[in-house]
Amino acid sequence: MVKMTPFLLVLCLALVAHGFSAKKCVLTGRWVNDLGSNMTIGTVNGQGEFTGSYHTAVTSTTNKIRVSPLQGSQHRTNQKSQPTFGFTVNWSFSDSVTVFTGQCFVDETGKEVLKTMWLLRSRVDDIKDDWKATMVGINIFTRLHSQE
Repeated sequence: MVKMTPFLLVLCLALVAHGFSAKKCVLTGRWVNDLGSNMTIGTVNGQGEFTGSYHTAVTSTTNKIRVSPLQGSQHRTNQKSQPTFGFTVNWSFSDSVTVFTGQCFVDETGKEVLKTMWLLRSRVDDIKDDWKATMVGINIFTRLHSQE
């Protein structure tokens, strides 16, 4: 038993240290992307569902930008520390819908980052214009911290 004690001590320290180093990325909160758009994601429920709001900083319409609702889902298998997710924004000021999909990461400095890809579908008047109705892009979001 005495010979096993150092081994068990080292094993326990390694497991505890790994637990402290593996920070979990959490979707809930306020985020800003590389274009200056702001997003707030509410609490993720037990089924992985969430709601929130999105205030875009950019638009191709001449309409006044308004905060728009979002709803989404986080993949919850094994409650991974860097989950995948998707959400839809139903724009309040245009006839468009955007779907985002991505993953929540913790970078090497401990900062949470959402890496996303999106499809924006705009309404067109004729099927002949369908070719120009969908745009695709990427956004990187970082957490907005409250001013204290």
